[in-house]
Amino acid sequence: MQPFFSVIVVCLNPGDKLMKTLKSIEKQSFRDWEVVVKDGMSSDGTFEAAKAFAENQTGNVRVIQKKDAGIYDAMNQAVEEACGRYVYFLNCGDCFYSEKVLEEMADFISEKEYGEKPGIFYGNIFERVTGQQVASNPRIDAFGCYRNVPCHQACFYDRRLLLAHPFDTSYRVRADYEQFLWCFFAGAAEFYYRELLIADYEGGGFSETKENRRISRKEHREITGRYIPKGQLLKFRLIMGITLAPLRTRLSENEKTAGIYNQLKRRLYLHK
Repeated sequence: MQPFFSVIVVCLNPGDKLMKTLKSIEKQSFRDWEVVVKDGMSSDGTFEAAKAFAENQTGNVRVIQKKDAGIYDAMNQAVEEACGRYVYFLNCGDCFYSEKVLEEMADFISEKEYGEKPGIFYGNIFERVTGQQVASNPRIDAFGCYRNVPCHQACFYDRRLLLAHPFDTSYRVRADYEQFLWCFFAGAAEFYYRELLIADYEGGGFSETKENRRISRKEHREITGRYIPKGQLLKFRLIMGITLAPLRTRLSENEKTAGIYNQLKRRLYLHK
């Protein structure tokens, strides 16, 4: 029988972070799920620990060990192996915010999923580095796609969207961003927001190193140029300049100012 959710965890030598994440999934009150652990040939005992964990479950945890070309290739491989109607990616070290997340999202999806198109259902995250809730934009539009889209830890994807347009592995840091923009600009998906904390996000990971932030900016330019007309791009860049986007980014990442910044952003989203 097809599970409602496939929770995908990709890893490479994550140490004890994988077990923390798996135990978070195991505690969920909603039980119609499978877990696909995609291990990229770890050498730290991760594969063996994950297999032992899976053997103590009721058959809903699968562990796959296979070489990959990076995180997005691993995610694509896991999607191919997944069986669930909806796919959620939970990184090693991240956890569900509460034991009711899958239950509440399953109810929400069941209420909304009868649109003509496959859906992306999303909420908010708790950012452990700053100790703050980070709100996603409740309304997805072209400017929202240019500025900021919900991170994948906030999103539940209809699996058909990920099969129709897998993550483009030519992008090292922003393949999930490119996939999201394809869903919007190709008109492939409907977007549904619920004000719910989905994940306790560890932060400080792959995309947040100094080098990968530089790559991220470069890939953002390439991807937005691929989907957004030049005139609209110039308009969006002007808006971002006028509204002091670099300063706002620094405020959102600083522990002392992140709380006020995120509260103001959340209120703005709710009153748009």
